[in-house]
Order: sequence, then structure tokens, then C-alpha cells
Amino acid sequence: MRLTTLLTRALFSKAPQEGDWQVVSLPHTWNAFDGQDGGADYSRGQFAYRLPLPEPSAGMRQYIQFEGANHIASVYVGETLLGVHEGGFSTFRFELTQAMAEGCRELTVLVDNRPSHVYPQQADFTFFGGLYRNVTFIEVPQAHIDLMRRGSSGIFVTPQAGGEIRVDVFLDSIQDGDQAVCRIVDPDGKDVLLLTVPAAEHTVLEGKIPAPRLWDGREDPACYTARLELVRDGEVLDNVETVFGFRSFSVDPDRGFFLNGRSYPLRGVSRHQDRLDKGWAISRADHEEDLSLIEEVGANSIRLAHYQHDAYFYDLCDRAGMVLWAEIPFISLFMEGQKARENTVSQMTELIAQNYNHPSICFWGISNEITIGGESAPLLDNLRELNDLVHRLDPSRLSTMAQVTMLPMESPQNQLTDVLSYNHYFGWYIGSVDQNGPWFDAFHAKYPQRCIGVSEYGAEAVLGWHSSEPKVRDYTEEYQAVYHQAMLEMFDARPYLWSTYVWNMFDFAADARDEGGSRGRNNKGLVTYDRKLKKDAFFVYKAWWSKEPFVYIAGRRFVNRAPGQRTITVYSNQKSVTLLVNGKEIGTQHGEHVFVFPEVPFAEGHNTVTAKSGSLEDTAILRAVEEPDPEYVLPDQNPGAEGVTNWFADIQVHGELEFPEGYFSIRDSVKSIADNPEGAKLLEEYGSALFGTMAKSLRNMMGMMGSMQLDQAIQLAGSKLDEKGILYINQMLNKIPKNS
Repeated sequence: MRLTTLLTRALFSKAPQEGDWQVVSLPHTWNAFDGQDGGADYSRGQFAYRLPLPEPSAGMRQYIQFEGANHIASVYVGETLLGVHEGGFSTFRFELTQAMAEGCRELTVLVDNRPSHVYPQQADFTFFGGLYRNVTFIEVPQAHIDLMRRGSSGIFVTPQAGGEIRVDVFLDSIQDGDQAVCRIVDPDGKDVLLLTVPAAEHTVLEGKIPAPRLWDGREDPACYTARLELVRDGEVLDNVETVFGFRSFSVDPDRGFFLNGRSYPLRGVSRHQDRLDKGWAISRADHEEDLSLIEEVGANSIRLAHYQHDAYFYDLCDRAGMVLWAEIPFISLFMEGQKARENTVSQMTELIAQNYNHPSICFWGISNEITIGGESAPLLDNLRELNDLVHRLDPSRLSTMAQVTMLPMESPQNQLTDVLSYNHYFGWYIGSVDQNGPWFDAFHAKYPQRCIGVSEYGAEAVLGWHSSEPKVRDYTEEYQAVYHQAMLEMFDARPYLWSTYVWNMFDFAADARDEGGSRGRNNKGLVTYDRKLKKDAFFVYKAWWSKEPFVYIAGRRFVNRAPGQRTITVYSNQKSVTLLVNGKEIGTQHGEHVFVFPEVPFAEGHNTVTAKSGSLEDTAILRAVEEPDPEYVLPDQNPGAEGVTNWFADIQVHGELEFPEGYFSIRDSVKSIADNPEGAKLLEEYGSALFGTMAKSLRNMMGMMGSMQLDQAIQLAGSKLDEKGILYINQMLNKIPKNS
């Protein structure tokens, strides 16, 4: 029978040639701290682990399994290379049988997160290096269920909603007379089907379960189990089990997502896997807490961005009834060349092979914002190959992709995948929040047969900043909350949107960032990086999505309230809310989701504010002050920026945008301009006007934004420059020859 041993200790060194080794616990990352503190200077290198191995069992074959090693792992037995794996998020294995027979009891693993051809290379999150997921020593009999099929279990279950089932099993070193036996166990633990066939290297078992209980999302996530045994002369040699579910789904361009024949609007969140002071080296308890918070907010779908997540989290989502979008890290910057292209194919193949059986997964994502560096024929060809690969490997699910705002509606990419989504940040990086609905309406009107969704949207909130008059890019909890309230109202009015995904459920590390008074972090989460505090926007979603009765007083961290700042907002999924201050009833509001009590009377000093609805109650302590507290206002991140912007309003500039050959323009990439001495001087001089609050971290984010055209980067940064200012910058660039 199969034996597994989890390896929990290793020796780690950044300088193995110097004998500088330290004992570490597995999983492990070397970027837990420097990957979250800002400066775009976290350690990216090739570092070494030494893994002690257990004694081998007689007559068994030995394998080593890695569930995540970022980006490239090279495994050695002594000085001999056992194998290399390229891709930081998927499971891979190597056989150790011969090496252990020759006396090997330790492996050396070189893990490398340096820039290379392996995706991702440019993105707005930290690429944590290390053996950051489980490492397992596996022993199996000579004949066993194949361990070398792209990191999969070796079992692929294809169910139909009507009860039909096909099980494909791949076996190694079988003999005549061996049998493959598959038991299907229902959600209550009862055997409901037994299939037995002669074993072959590729064994197919087929049968039918009458009237199966459907995997029905959050309502009833009924999971079946397939238990596969390899049997010889009545003895079970090897066994593996996998969870699956019976369900059907479809997407309609006018009515959105359907699950098992009924309308089931997907209202979801996106998730990055890292945590404060842990990076990607997180525990099962961490995964469970993440899912619990997602369940609490009331989401029914998760976009697992921007890479393959831990197998345990997919298991949790199966049992919780979450509909998943799973994707590979083909993101931001397209890298030309065969090796990079092959890496996208490899990562997609492994994603599907390793997660084929999960009933929670309905969509395979082939890319995210991959046109940041522009469109090209090689890019389109790479995307076509990935889309075709998805359909070939798994005809039962739909392909999708997430497009960046700047990609025109007319792009041929938008006709590629089965369903489509856009990442839009109107109301944060650019424009106003009320531009989101009209954009999607325009797309839907132009392409009425295309299924369109919202793959990302969000606004940042850094705890500590507050305002009674929230506005774009002020980083207050209050702006984040009203932004998300507006987005939810927009979604309610547009049933054609097949899915919507908040960016993001949790704050996450982005070491190049320095904005909002926070270094090294993207603060768009509904929950803080350490998962300790739920921001006000969390409760906006809970009011819209959750069935769990609650009331919540917003602005509880906005403690000091001057006159004009004493409006109280309550979020609830009840039909009425009563507000009391110091035990005195102020009034009752009737409505849905959001209950606003304008400028309530405060006593001097501290006030106990209570919101009630039936037996539900929430309390906050707020303090009356005479003047607005300046500590709640984010200091100006770009002093002088307004003056520079206003200067453009006073200049005299005429003509139209021109793009002369051999000279720079706003259509050239930020990096190409920055690499030219005169261009760099211009960017430095006008950076605050061009890039607003992002000017401070532009140099650190050059890896991702450098490939953008300048006009696109200006748009993304939410610059306040008008057309005259843009024309002036373009004319200045037109004076700089590209060969200077």
C-alpha cells in the first residue's frame, strides 16, 4: 500500500558554497519580510535547500513530491541533476528509487525566483521564493497508480448531471490479471456504484448512478468520492481517492450564469494567497480562515488569482460550494520566444491535470491583463494555443480571460475565449465610479452575443485615513465603502454580467508599491493583510450578499467627529434599523443594505452609538470634538503636483498630436523614454503631473509599467492632465530623437 511522509524540516542557505546553512521549517519562503516592506528590493536569487530523506521500505518505489517551488526548482542527488521544474505554483514529482538504492538519503534543491522566461515576471504582487508548499516523500509498490502524469493523482473523473460517469486511470508496471476497481461513494458515505475492469496502462471505467444528488453551489455542495484500487489476486496494491460532483452549468449573454438549469449570478471575490510575515508559506488553518471570511461576506464564487493555488484550498471550495475561476500566471508582460511560450502551455497543462476533478472549477483563465505591453501577432497566437489547449484537455469547462482597461472593445482577443471579462478601475485609477455601468452597457450593445463579466474592480483603503466627504484616491475606508456600494448597485441593474469579482478579498504584498502612506502593499482588500480587521467595505458586501442577519455601524475607526462629521451609516441585511446615542433613540430608517442617519446629535466627549434591528445589535464608541482631526487626512503624497498640473492650464499650446518617425511621442513605452537621458529628464520634471500619486513608486514599478505606452500609463495612473497638457508633453517628446 501507498505510504506518505510529510517533510517538515530542511537546511537552507543563500550561500551554500560558504557552508552557511540554517535549519528551517517547511513550507518556507525567504521573502516573508523583505517581500512586503516596500522598495522593490526583495531577494530574488537561486538559493539552496538540503532535504533529509526517510529510510526506504524494501520492495517499494520512492518519489519526492513538491506542491510549490517558485519559480524554477532543480533537484540534485549529490552532484547529479535529477530533474528541473519550471513554474512556481503546481505540483511536480521525481522518482528516487534508483538513487535511494545507491545510498542517497538527502536531496539538494536549488530554487530560483530570479527573472527568467517562466511566468510571472512582471505583475503587481510579490513573487515569493522558496519551497513554500508541502514537500512529501511517497512510497508505492512496483505496480501503482501513475505518479508521473503532470503532477496529477492519475485519476480523471468526468461526470454528467444525468448520473453518467467516466473514470480514466493511468497505471504503472501492471501485470496480466491485475484489476482496476472503482467504488463511488455518495455524499452520505454510502457505496452507490462498483466498477471493475482488467487493468491497463490507461484504464477506462464507465457507469451510471440513477438520480444523483447535484453539486449545487452554496445551496447544496454535494460531493461524491471515487475510490480507485489496483488489485492483484485479491490484494490491494495501491489506492487513491478523489472528490467530484455531478452538475451542469452554462452562461447566457443576456441572463448570466446558470447552475443546474437555474439562474445563479456569480458574485465573487479574488484571492491572493499571501499573508503578513508569512508570504506564500501558509498553513491549512490559514486557508480555512480565508475561506471562512469569504463565506461570511456572502460570496458564491472566487477568482483564484493569478496562478494555481494550493490543492487544499480547491478541496475546501468543493465542500463549500464555491464556483471557481482558476488561472495561470500569464500576466501583464508578454515575453516573446519559444521557451516562454512553452512555459504557458506547461503551466496550463498542469493546472488542468491537477485540478480536473474539482466540481468547484467551472472556468479556466488563460491570461490576465496580458496586453499591458501592447498587442501583437505572437501574443494572439499564444493565446489561441492556450484556448485550444483548454478545450482539448477539458471540453467540459469554459475558457475565459481578464482584459486590461486600455484594450479596445474591438480587439480580436475579445472574440477568443468562451466567455470574457474586463478589469476596470473607473473610480480609482481613472475617471469616476459611475463610468463602469455605461462602459459595460456599450460593450453589451456592441457585442450582444458575447458573455461579458467584471474580473477586477476595487479601491484602496488604508486603516487610519477617514473622511466625511470621501473622494477618489483619498485611501479612506469611507471612499472604499461608497465605491463598492455604487458597484453593487450597478451590478444589480445588469443581469447580463456573467460574473463579478472584487479586487481583492485581502490586502496583499506588492513590494514595488509606495502609496496611501503604505509601503509594499496593495490595500484594496476588504480584509487586512493579517486577516485581523474587516474594513467597512466588507460589511457593504455582507449587507448585499449574506443571509446571516446582522447590523454593523460603519466608521467605527473614525472616532473623533467634529460638527459636520457626525452622520452615521449602518450596513445591514435587515429591512429596518434603529439608531441610539447614549441610550436615547435617534430614529428608525427603513430600506435595504445601507441606512444613513444624518448628523446625529452627540454629547460632549465619548458617545455610545448603538444600531438595533430586532434582537440584533452593534455598538461603536465615537468622540465629539470641536475641529476635524488632521490625523485622519493622508498627507499630500505629491507636494507641488497640483501646481505643475495648474501650470499646464496656463500655457499656450496649439496643434494636434503628432507621432514623427525617429522621435519620441506619448505612444512610446515608458521604459524607452526613461532610458533616453532627455526623456528621463522630462519624466522626472513632469512626473507628478503625469502619474499623480503613482509618481512616487513609478521607478519601482517600472518592470510592470515600463512596457506600457506613456499615454496608457498616464491613463492608468489617473493623471489630472487635460488634453492641452497631454499635447504639450507629446510636443516636448517630439523634439527628442530616439537615437540621442
